Amino acid sequence: MVRRIAHLDMDAFYASVELLRYPELRGVPVVIGGQSDRQPALLKDGSRHFARLRDYAGRGVVTTATYEARVFGVFSGMGLMKAAPLAPDAILLPADFHAYRHYSRLFKTAVATIAPRIEDHGIDEIYLDLSDLPGDTMTLAQRIKQAVYEATGLSCSIGVTPNKLLSKICSDLEKPDGLTILGLADIPSRIWPLPVKKINGIGPKATDKLAALGITTIAELAGAEPSFLQMHFSHAYARWLHEVSHGIDERPVITHAEPKSISRETTFERDLHARRDRSLLSEIFTALCTDVADDLQRKGYLGRTIGIKLRYADFRTITRDLTLSLPTADPITIRRAAEECLRRVPLNRKLRLLGVRASALSSAKVAQQSARISRQRELPLTVQQPIEQ
Repeated sequence: MVRRIAHLDMDAFYASVELLRYPELRGVPVVIGGQSDRQPALLKDGSRHFARLRDYAGRGVVTTATYEARVFGVFSGMGLMKAAPLAPDAILLPADFHAYRHYSRLFKTAVATIAPRIEDHGIDEIYLDLSDLPGDTMTLAQRIKQAVYEATGLSCSIGVTPNKLLSKICSDLEKPDGLTILGLADIPSRIWPLPVKKINGIGPKATDKLAALGITTIAELAGAEPSFLQMHFSHAYARWLHEVSHGIDERPVITHAEPKSISRETTFERDLHARRDRSLLSEIFTALCTDVADDLQRKGYLGRTIGIKLRYADFRTITRDLTLSLPTADPITIRRAAEECLRRVPLNRKLRLLGVRASALSSAKVAQQSARISRQRELPLTVQQPIEQ
């Protein structure tokens, strides 16, 4: 049986969620990024005053941007100061990850009612195995898109092909609100003309190296001899390049995968000094620990190893960990452990980033069941006295 694997990608997800909140911004360039305290001001006439990208000062990065802003060359991960000259009049909104996680749960729940075999691949994208579901692929994909829209008011793009590799590529071909269905026979006409960087797993360094070898499109990569690729890449990577250029990908849709860690971190708008900015750092530090605890509780995990991540102004990064006697999802316990980690690092220089992490995860449900069994075993036996006749 030919597999039907779908990749669903929400369209400009963070920006689209913000447009639900601020519908007056539809059709204009909007950039999401920076600190959460930069909220639009409500004016006396009931309208809102929005910050402009040209007025931004700091080292925040673009979380995402609407398609109207992307045409100016503004993309995710770009520094806001670098983006400002490209789209100075763009509206600048702070990121609201609580809202994004809410809408993420909504769309995934809606999809699960139609296609339950889901591989969660982040806050705004999932893989689906449609192979065993009845109905033609087009109708099924349209039902999924409609369910997402009815649950969230947001659009998504879907690619459906025989494997995850091709579906990931195809979900991006007709954005926004796209639907692309391809078979293996369509690879030469639809996939091969694309640049090699469209293949998930070929990063900037590999793209540059392939370009230096005269390979810029997937077609050129597919035409390269495996022996030639092995001369310039490791044996395993060369073999993978050859396979993916021909649309070969046997990876299954993994419906459940245990996370290895849960973390939160923030890059400061300006460098902060551990002593002179102690109150502000303490506030941020507490918020990070609380967010990690909230994430653990929401996902049903406990963390036994608590760690911190510091990045100094000179970009030097250090980490420290502390393993607890018992796993936890308590924010106070997490903060105490993270604070203990802080005592083991030099704090005499300015900081640009602070992060908190929980790892060595275990199921909170299993831990609760084990604790309940242990308590039951420790209860004293009650001996029933015979009743005298």
